[in-house]
Amino acid sequence: MTFSTLLYQLEDGVATITLNRPELFNALNTELLRELTEAFRMANQDSEARVVILTGSGKAFCSGQDLREASQLLTGQPKLEVEVRQRYNPLIQQMYAMDKPTIAAVNGVAAGAGCSLALACDMRIVASQTKFTLAFVRIGLVPDSGASFFLPRLVGVGRALELLTTGRDVSATEAVEIGMANKLVSASELESETLQLAKQLAKGPTKAIAMTRKMAYQSMESSLDDMLEQEAMNQGESGRTRDFLEGVRSFAEKRLPDFKGK
Repeated sequence: MTFSTLLYQLEDGVATITLNRPELFNALNTELLRELTEAFRMANQDSEARVVILTGSGKAFCSGQDLREASQLLTGQPKLEVEVRQRYNPLIQQMYAMDKPTIAAVNGVAAGAGCSLALACDMRIVASQTKFTLAFVRIGLVPDSGASFFLPRLVGVGRALELLTTGRDVSATEAVEIGMANKLVSASELESETLQLAKQLAKGPTKAIAMTRKMAYQSMESSLDDMLEQEAMNQGESGRTRDFLEGVRSFAEKRLPDFKGK
């Protein structure tokens, strides 16, 4: 499939989605939001794609809403709830529903809904020049695109409320310190470090990884008894996979496993 606002590449089990509006710092317009939703859906349905990387071209990861489109919303009485429900929510819901892990390679500023996109990925590797800005409050708005869901789970309610109600910038160093990001690397190492992690996951038992991913999110809303039962059910399912048999055999034969995600 051909995209006009992003790049899609699949290699060695890793699907890389690159926001490609560098002249506008990868600002989100209607077309990019639509294509992003489709790209994540395509990666989820492709058995060859076992891990997904999201990154941006140029100097920014994503600067948030395209202000040229946003200015049109200020004519008359804007109905921002319609914009959020129709354009942003389907993308975040698709990212959350993925059956494979997602990694954000954050190469620069991630502001507003652009920050929300990074938070909606399972893991974040950040370049040293990265700056996270949840600036909704600066213009009298509330967080959207899942920020109010993901951020408290990453950094705790108190820290999340501070960031969401002040709208202050968060440096790459602080993001790692507070759990907002997983790893800080130099700009020159971002691509290689992200690919290294992605390829490690892609070579793993991706059915078990997919179940583990869903369990981690589910645990935030569940009781211990519910999670113990979910673990039992998923352990039974993973124990019937080809990868489990391969894992046991490779251990017995003292060799590296050759997982296939089956």
